[in-house]
Amino acid sequence: MLITVYGATGYQGKLTLAELSRHGVEVRLVGRDHTRLESAAAQAGIPDADRRVAGLDDRAALVAALAGSDVVINCAGPFTTSGAAMVDAAIAAGAHYVDTAGEQQYVKDVFDSFGGDAERAGVTVVPAVNDGCLPGDLLAHLIAEQTGPLAEITVSHFITGAAGLSRGSLRSAAATMDAMRSGGLTYDDGAWRSGIPARRERITLPDGESVAMAALPTCEVVTIPRHVQVEHVESLLEATLKASLETPITPELIAGLPAGPTEHDRAGQQFTYLLDAVDHQGQQTRGVIRGRDTYGTTAVAVVEAARRLAAGDTAAGVRTPAQAFDPADFLDTLSRHDLSWTIEATLTVK
Repeated sequence: MLITVYGATGYQGKLTLAELSRHGVEVRLVGRDHTRLESAAAQAGIPDADRRVAGLDDRAALVAALAGSDVVINCAGPFTTSGAAMVDAAIAAGAHYVDTAGEQQYVKDVFDSFGGDAERAGVTVVPAVNDGCLPGDLLAHLIAEQTGPLAEITVSHFITGAAGLSRGSLRSAAATMDAMRSGGLTYDDGAWRSGIPARRERITLPDGESVAMAALPTCEVVTIPRHVQVEHVESLLEATLKASLETPITPELIAGLPAGPTEHDRAGQQFTYLLDAVDHQGQQTRGVIRGRDTYGTTAVAVVEAARRLAAGDTAAGVRTPAQAFDPADFLDTLSRHDLSWTIEATLTVK
């Protein structure tokens, strides 16, 4: 099993390398700077790992650098401006592909643009393997298995703790600021649409607290309707947190910030993701995902996904996490890494 990491010198990439090293997987690092690749390999405890220099602007060199890989993990954002080149190169190299993208329109574009190419190449492409989209997509599938066809699913994100965003996440946020401010895409009546107001303005947490929410362009809106029979899917974030993400930030300011949160801050960060599903009789089922350390969880998830693609027999094409992997089994694997999930009893919506 050979897994190649692009973006290994970045904050999320280094955490991903450390997770691969923990599993003893053969790793190749690909990037634009040999010295930085060498340093990243040494920090991950794999100083002898294969390192190859290739940039996104040289397709031939990039395909050659990826050749022989079982799976490519792409951790280099903003994916909106660079991700398509990596998907294309991985397919051309005959390698399965996963990435850690959280950029909604980019993920939709991957499904729209690369499905046929991936099928013809016999490879599987799974974008948006991160702390939010992957468990949310998997849990939505398990909810639908219990409920049958649904009228709507509302996905809500809650994050607490001192851990801030990495430089890469800030660059991705800056690249998609228009979508962030507008709320992005909503799935409604069989199509993805922009400019649709959120149906819910407040969400009640499991402890009973009612919280003001705002529309958020997450990738679950793109992935869930591809395997769940549902009429409407929207995604929300705490209104106060979303407002902070909309604060303008320049590239120069981002470059001067730390690479990402400290290990101590990551350990103190907690997240709760709620999936509120309503069937056509007005019955509500709630899925709850709890965990800590969004970046660490993403590293665990993307490495697990890559290992399963390398070892398994997943159908070729662009797939959501729930289409590529067994939802309950994958979530149970994540439960060994401080992530828990439940599906609550069905309630009547009044």
